[in-house]
Amino acid sequence: MPSEPPSESPPATHCIGVFDSGVGGLSVLRALRRALPSAQLLYVADSGFAPYGERDEAFVVDRSRRIARFLRAQGAQVLVIACNTATAAAVHLLRAEDPQWPVVGVEPGVKPAVAASRNGRIGVMATRGTLASDKFRRLIESHGMGATIVPQPCAGLARAIESGDLDAPPLLALIDDCCAPLREAQVDTVVLGCTHYPFASHHIQAALGPQVLLIDTAEAVARRTQSLCEQLPASGPAAASNLLWTTGNAEDLARIARRWLGFDCEVRPLAAASLGDG
Repeated sequence: MPSEPPSESPPATHCIGVFDSGVGGLSVLRALRRALPSAQLLYVADSGFAPYGERDEAFVVDRSRRIARFLRAQGAQVLVIACNTATAAAVHLLRAEDPQWPVVGVEPGVKPAVAASRNGRIGVMATRGTLASDKFRRLIESHGMGATIVPQPCAGLARAIESGDLDAPPLLALIDDCCAPLREAQVDTVVLGCTHYPFASHHIQAALGPQVLLIDTAEAVARRTQSLCEQLPASGPAAASNLLWTTGNAEDLARIARRWLGFDCEVRPLAAASLGDG
């Protein structure tokens, strides 16, 4: 009798750790899934302490270090900081503390916005923490290239999106309040400078008008992560599930992930002791 063909082993893959102050980083996780469909994705939503944009820098650095250590211990070969505020506060420290561990940060897409703008007037919607950071100042100095940059702090917007109800009247009113100064400034391009904001981009677009181009950097982050993974050995066979942890309510994260991601994940609560809290 003919012998049976050998069974194919699962494809080798990589393990990527991602974190944000809450659910906003799921926009980056979604882009990573498209770029690296066989990778195991590990995600921490620090929703118990969200949003980082309303916290001081020392607090954000401490949380970033704790979560980075946790994801490293879970086997993450690459770390993606899916939070503009945490990137501004902690990316250089995390890279310095573990130089052999690739760390990818996110930052407002000023450079592509300048390239795309027709009238040279660009709005940047972001948290107070991101807009006040030295990293953002250096970003404008390096890539502003004579454009008029209109920073728009969006106090409370990330928190409102975090609730998960993207059609709630208070959220729509807040979006309109944040967009009004940008309409008045006649910007033609707006950077979404917080990973929460892309989930409400349809409402932001409606508030700004169809003539305004929105810039989201999630795809660029995914491409950079993919490039780094190509330089690393695979961690093993493709994992059975992607894992999401939260310091907030696990049921809330599971509900939002089902609605926003489009692929299956296992959601777990993250106890304070796991991050060395207390």
